[in-house]
Amino acid sequence: TRDNIIAYYLLTMVSRAFSSMPGLSTGIARSVRDGSIKKFLVQPVDYVSFLLASRVAHKLVYYAVAIIPFAAVFGLCRGYFPPAPDASTMAAFALSLVLSFLLGFFMEATLGMLGFWFMEVSSLVFGYMLIQYFLSGHMFPVEMLGDIPSGLPGTSLADVVLWLPFHFTAYFPAAIWLGKWQGPELTRLLLIEAAWVVIMFVACRIAWARGTRRYSAFGG
Repeated sequence: TRDNIIAYYLLTMVSRAFSSMPGLSTGIARSVRDGSIKKFLVQPVDYVSFLLASRVAHKLVYYAVAIIPFAAVFGLCRGYFPPAPDASTMAAFALSLVLSFLLGFFMEATLGMLGFWFMEVSSLVFGYMLIQYFLSGHMFPVEMLGDIPSGLPGTSLADVVLWLPFHFTAYFPAAIWLGKWQGPELTRLLLIEAAWVVIMFVACRIAWARGTRRYSAFGG
């Protein structure tokens, strides 16, 4: 319905505020290219942990500033929302936001570490953002892909997208709040999201370990 779409779009703004990592991948690639990353190879500071802590601090400051306009917009648009969900749904919503933050961080960090192999990753980042923007549900709810065949027998494109990591960064938390996913299906999707976090964490660590082994820097 019209009210659902408006409520959904406002909730995706919250989801994206958690999962988006502006400048992370390009910043990592730039530090590899200009050599500034070498300080993390000689100091007792883990680079991935440093970046993660920096993003946590960034999000805390962001929400400390943005909470007022967010509250104002949601207050003005409260008529578009259904009644507030129960405590378990709100807990699942909060968990999905935390997982979306971790998933967004490790996906972007892994992409940035391709800078160990490529001098310029901006075109790769653009391609990733194009796919991510379309499949994350940021433009429209994933359900709208339900009539598009995926090429696999008996499945639509929406069925495939629900197994991919992208929709967890925008669509999934919003859909939880609106009651689209409940019970065993909600638990299954939360487990899939947690699995993607683990997969991208491992991928990020492998990219860092292998990238630093082939990295060369000169000068003081």
